[in-house]
Amino acid sequence: MTKSVFFCTAAAAALLSAAPVLAAEGDTLNQVKSRGELICGVNTGLVGFAAPDANGNWSGFDIAICKAVAAAVLGDATKVKYVPTTGQTRFTALASGEVDVLARNSTWTFQRDTDLKLDFTTVNYYDGQGFMVRKDLGVTSAKELEGATICIQTGTSTELNLADWFKSNNMTYQPVNIDSNAEGEQQYLAGACDAYTTDASGLAATRAAFADPENHIILPEIISKEPLAPAVRQGDDNWGDIVRWTIYALISAEEYGVTSANIEELSKSSTNPDVQRMLGSSDDYGKMLGLDKEWAKRAIAASGNYGEIFAATIGEQTPIGLARGLNAQWAQGGLMYAMPFR
Repeated sequence: MTKSVFFCTAAAAALLSAAPVLAAEGDTLNQVKSRGELICGVNTGLVGFAAPDANGNWSGFDIAICKAVAAAVLGDATKVKYVPTTGQTRFTALASGEVDVLARNSTWTFQRDTDLKLDFTTVNYYDGQGFMVRKDLGVTSAKELEGATICIQTGTSTELNLADWFKSNNMTYQPVNIDSNAEGEQQYLAGACDAYTTDASGLAATRAAFADPENHIILPEIISKEPLAPAVRQGDDNWGDIVRWTIYALISAEEYGVTSANIEELSKSSTNPDVQRMLGSSDDYGKMLGLDKEWAKRAIAASGNYGEIFAATIGEQTPIGLARGLNAQWAQGGLMYAMPFR
């Protein structure tokens, strides 16, 4: 055997021996089931989306997504470990296997979807980047921020959008780099920057936590599209399907009028074929995902349907005060549209 043939044979053998290991590493569903716990990557602390209380109990819009997935897969919405991640650490945490799913205010972009080797499941919040300033600054438009100092999280699409927008408007600014929303809030309140920029929903959540929210305004300009979506590792298609269809179940439940209060009744009495399939009253769709037939029923029951989750965590009756806007159901003029359970 020549040296070149030997090396080719050895390389082939190494690839073959590695293949089962890679397949096993990509089987997140079995890992989660075996562990008995879902590990969810979330924000380090953003009220309304993902934040712990004084006792370490997490709540928020993104937390409800984690709970729904845990309920679907493990039958228990409490079987979740929350791992705080920053704009710089979130994708590494997912790629390395530190978390099973990233449910953390992350924008679906071309580069992230292709170059970072991860897959976004489906958009669960349509957002856009904005600016917040103190009222006493006397600014009413972002176009009045020429030469301003602006707090910006590094390692985010927000950072790139900011540079593009100022360049296209022939304006200059001075960035004040921050690593997390908590640091951004601290620096902004300390006067280290004239304005704070991030997703408009994040600005509303941050302002709601201020002692004097009425003294801060969110400027009218929205300078980008920020479709926020949970992400999974690329190549783990079944796990991606589970996360995606769990979110679709929450959206569909709102569309069909299935709530946390009536779900038990409708699972027995609904004559809607889509509801029957979704709740496992007729066909066993869970089998196609490696789950049981009531996976979606449990996901919806965990925190309610999409509308219930929105209203309870970030809606108009909460301190965050967000209107549904683009996040309304498609039949009400929004973009929330689940693929059919068929």
